[in-house]
Amino acid sequence: MPFPSLRLDGLTALITGGGSGIGETLALGMAEAGARVVVTELPDRIERAQAIAQRVGGQAVPLDVRDVASIDLPPADILVNNAGVQRARPALEVTEEDWDFVVDVDLKGVFFVAQAAARHMVASGRGGKIVNVASINGLIGYYNRAPYCAAKGGVVNLTRQLAVEWAPHNINVNAIAPTYILTPLTQPTLAQPEVREDILRRTPLGRIGQLEDLVGAVVYLSSPAAGLVTGQTLAVDGGWTAM
Repeated sequence: MPFPSLRLDGLTALITGGGSGIGETLALGMAEAGARVVVTELPDRIERAQAIAQRVGGQAVPLDVRDVASIDLPPADILVNNAGVQRARPALEVTEEDWDFVVDVDLKGVFFVAQAAARHMVASGRGGKIVNVASINGLIGYYNRAPYCAAKGGVVNLTRQLAVEWAPHNINVNAIAPTYILTPLTQPTLAQPEVREDILRRTPLGRIGQLEDLVGAVVYLSSPAAGLVTGQTLAVDGGWTAM
């Protein structure tokens, strides 16, 4: 009996915010699994996406997920909803602009990009896979991250809702919830000894996440092997949320 494949050959995968960090690594990982990759990035950073696309023979598309009217995606079999931002400060110091910036990118943008991708998937009649990049901060609370925790918690439940609504169209909607991953953006935070020690103390596997730790989860959820999996959030967190 043949088993469902973990390969993505013949499929097109679109990764938002793919010009650096997690998005870049996921774009490269999806390409290695056989997908044709489309990478989006902010218009003023599109050269980063173009460099990644050139490495894998893919395509780069400018996209600001905050500008809903401009969201015009090419058809794709897989969407990896990765674009995200963070502003870390105490809840008593959060401004309306902080809140709107984080929530507009991390929750509102996730929904409207998923909506645009799903319209193509429904029209094709083939369905597809959507993988939202949430965070363990969508599953637990953590200091100085009120807008981020709110937005990522919204992504977790939005994933469930879209999975239910789009299941009749053969669209699987899942999410991953990474722990703190070492990237250029998180490096200053993780360089603070007290923060690093607190994260390690909460992580049974006892290490900071690396970019490559996320590839397997996303490829799996995008592949035929996850055909019966929908509405789930897979924590890639070294055991943090198991404690």
